Amino acid sequence: MINKKLVALAVLILVVFNYGQDLKINEKEYFETHGFNIIVLNDIYPEGHQGGITFIQHGKRVAANGNLSLDPTPGQWQPYPRLLNKDVRQKENRITATLKFPDSTRIKTAEQPIIYPDLEFEYNLSVVAEGSKFKIIVDFEKPLPEEWIGQVGFVLELYPGDLFGNTFSLGDQSGVFSNYANSPVMKDARDEYEAVPMAEGQTLVVAPEDEYKKITITNKKGKLQLIDGRVKHNNGWFVVRSLIEKGATKSAVEWEILPSIVSSWKHGPVIHTSQVGYHLNQTKKAIIELDKNDSSYHEVKINKITPEGFKTALSIKPTEEKDFLRYKYLSADFTPIKESGMYVVQFGEVTSEPFKISKDIYKRGVWQPTLEYFLPVQMCHMKVFEKYRVWHDHCHIDDALVAPENINHFDVYTHEQIPEGFEPFQHIEGLNKGGWHDAGDYDFRIESQIGTILTLAYAYEEFNLTHDQTLINQEEGVVEIHHPDGKPDVLQQIEHGLLTVLGSYKHLNGNLYRGILCPTLRQYAMLGDASSMTDNVVFKGKPKKEYDGFWYDHIATKYDKYFSPQNSRNTPKEFVKDLDDRFVFFEDNPSREIYGVAGLAAAARVMKNYDELLSKECLEAAEGLWQKHYSNKSKDLEGRKIYALAELFITTQKDIYKKELLSMLPTIKEKAYDVGWALGRVIPLIGDENFKSTLTEEIKNVKKWIDKASNENPFGIPYHPHIWGAGWGIQRFGFKHYFLYDSWPEIFDAEPMLNAMNFILGCHPGESTASFVSNVGTNSQLVAYGVNRADWSYIPGGVVSGTNLVRPDLPELKNWPFLWQQSEYVIGGGATNFMLLVLAADKILNE
Repeated sequence: MINKKLVALAVLILVVFNYGQDLKINEKEYFETHGFNIIVLNDIYPEGHQGGITFIQHGKRVAANGNLSLDPTPGQWQPYPRLLNKDVRQKENRITATLKFPDSTRIKTAEQPIIYPDLEFEYNLSVVAEGSKFKIIVDFEKPLPEEWIGQVGFVLELYPGDLFGNTFSLGDQSGVFSNYANSPVMKDARDEYEAVPMAEGQTLVVAPEDEYKKITITNKKGKLQLIDGRVKHNNGWFVVRSLIEKGATKSAVEWEILPSIVSSWKHGPVIHTSQVGYHLNQTKKAIIELDKNDSSYHEVKINKITPEGFKTALSIKPTEEKDFLRYKYLSADFTPIKESGMYVVQFGEVTSEPFKISKDIYKRGVWQPTLEYFLPVQMCHMKVFEKYRVWHDHCHIDDALVAPENINHFDVYTHEQIPEGFEPFQHIEGLNKGGWHDAGDYDFRIESQIGTILTLAYAYEEFNLTHDQTLINQEEGVVEIHHPDGKPDVLQQIEHGLLTVLGSYKHLNGNLYRGILCPTLRQYAMLGDASSMTDNVVFKGKPKKEYDGFWYDHIATKYDKYFSPQNSRNTPKEFVKDLDDRFVFFEDNPSREIYGVAGLAAAARVMKNYDELLSKECLEAAEGLWQKHYSNKSKDLEGRKIYALAELFITTQKDIYKKELLSMLPTIKEKAYDVGWALGRVIPLIGDENFKSTLTEEIKNVKKWIDKASNENPFGIPYHPHIWGAGWGIQRFGFKHYFLYDSWPEIFDAEPMLNAMNFILGCHPGESTASFVSNVGTNSQLVAYGVNRADWSYIPGGVVSGTNLVRPDLPELKNWPFLWQQSEYVIGGGATNFMLLVLAADKILNE
């Protein structure tokens, strides 16, 4: 007798897991079925785990960088192929890319310090879908050289963060994806240590217990290996690999893949709000993100959190917004709420994180962590305490050695010529004071130092920022967090930045350095206390040879013999025992030095009543650098020159700067969007009606552009997603908009600036609702690419780059510490622009 209940259950299972599963190439030229996408070589950033073939399963990117590799577990500086052509054939349901090794654009360049072996080949990489299955196929023009058999393979990287605790099955082996790398190592054919595969077999099943994660991969040409890429590279992913067999050409790789797809799955709803909250007088709007196939709209409830539980304060019919990227959007305006308290937004069965509505919403715990934590932790040449904790010890006291000539260094540093009076490996006094570590590493960029000084100077000037929560003792090189010392923290931080900038100007004969950076890759990739990067003892000596070309192909410290991110392709020619001091790089770059003029001129103003001598030195350096470059007529410098002139004139009121500024009015008209924000403060001082009226007319066009761009997405700001998170740029937009609003309140309103702030605080696209500011807001980014990323940790007040774009249309912010394009901290505006935004909001909304 047939069991009707079992039949009904079987039908339901078929409906849930097998209905509508055919993969088809869509209008955006990637394979799509509801709940699964295959993107073929749309992304261009394989070193950031964004490239090759990518899988998106139930809205999450689960695999990436599917491509040929010369290494079992590729890392940041491994050779990658070059895309020559991509052929999309919708009728055949096939995408074929033609690629080539080597990529000549990446060989030993400053942007990509990659060493390629003596190996050239072309191949076709195809994805062909049939029903719910698809194949990945690699065809060669001719067989690989015999000496490369056993080394070249097809790899696919599996994102680890969503697999921890899940199981796998490969052949007759099974196991668990562990939170931390624990594979043993072995020496491979190149005498390099690599991870022993976790398992080998023909068919891999990923997360068989979870229908939302399960993927089955079968190698039709042999066995697969599952390898833990974190053994070789801390930022690695799990890697599925198959080797190219001897003599193989057509279908040298043939994988068949069957993803589990839950047809009832839909993205969201995701409720995006500020994770901090809203001022009583602020426009309050929730953005609700829906799957593009979701048409089940609900009433939106704004619930107040009371001692008795939720109490509905307002019910709203949502408003439809423009579609954006791959999602539908609704909005719910709850501005009428004027009662202070804690609230949530409810849409159907989904509830947002709690947030606060209050007139003092920005008074505590919003901008303050950046000044109280992030900037102190980033301070170089200091020992930074926080009660029982030491964030880092005294570091880089041995700064800095003149970098050798004609070297092509990593991380976009080149060094063409050493100025007269200096020689390679010469130690420069005066560079071991001040400055902040830039980004998630420990280098200095002059523009980042200047940018931080500028924003802090504006914060002090505009908002009378006298906040004091930190002890900073320059004589002893000690910082103590949460220990007031009677001095405004912002001025002490400006002083710290000036020590490195003025140190450069004084000791490099009136020049600003390009940057200060460690000499070896092991130091650069270091995860640990800043004080362990160098021995803090000045290097005295010189390598045996004069080196030019690709620096780290030549030399390394004693520790680098155990570390080779380039594997056997990077064998330094000489080990120098004690050469670990950071290099200082010179450059002939008028643009950066003119930017320095603006920073030094602004600093001279705010430091005048704090340290008159330092203020005087700032102005002398600013005017000296201006004299050095003002006669340069390059059009590329015009914007920077206008900005520098504005700051010089505000500081000095000298006619020479006023006349020069007035003479540039035609250029100012052309560049009103770029420089208008900086000139509004000049108008009352300059006293020229033609200047004022001309600039004001152009500013009206800026307003039109902002309005148009802000209406192109649901978030109310100019926003064009890119492979790098847009958060810092949006902060910069908000920063500039404050000055536009402050100077022309009859033209601008504050909404775009406040929308920019809300974007940073959580109102941004994608499944993540996190505030980009660590430890600010109910839900914030608490795993970040900072100096403590190896501990899956964060620095309060650091601001990550934020949601980026997986091309063509997936906004993504993963909870992963090693995706710098999403979660890196920087100085130079990345955090201090956020400070200024919040201070501005507090001022405007309380006026």
